Amino acid sequence: MANFSFDVVSDYDKAEIINVYDQTQREIESRYDFKGTPAAIAWLDDKKGIRVTGNGDWQIDAILDIVRKKLGARGQSQKVLDTSKDMVESNLKTTKDVPFKQGLDQEKAKQLTKLIRDRFPKIKTQIQGEAVRVMSSSKDDLQAVMQLLRGQDFDYPLDFTNYR
Repeated sequence: MANFSFDVVSDYDKAEIINVYDQTQREIESRYDFKGTPAAIAWLDDKKGIRVTGNGDWQIDAILDIVRKKLGARGQSQKVLDTSKDMVESNLKTTKDVPFKQGLDQEKAKQLTKLIRDRFPKIKTQIQGEAVRVMSSSKDDLQAVMQLLRGQDFDYPLDFTNYR
């Protein structure tokens, strides 16, 4: 009897995020309604997020909309953007820091394991740092767990790695 497993993580593809950043920057430079304004996008410390700069909250929202469209076009979850921080206005400029959501904290991991155990009592789950390991003797059960998790509406992105 072989045991199969995979890890549930909350992560994003860094290469795709860099491509989204580059495409967004090009669109900001070429759009007529952004000419002559402070509209810009910049990396936060070590590419862990972006800083959006604009004339006002309407321009910040327009730039974030561009970022969301680019994420969707590249097959990335828009839930990776943490837009909960407030905008800062100074010197006729508005800036907003948008860090990327990464990693499962203990509360989110417990929520995932409880959901899996409630629906699939035979499947074993184990919290390992910022990941949840899901184990079963049946690959079909593991695929059913993946479908269950994909069907849920979490406020953070989920990815499946480390298939064994």
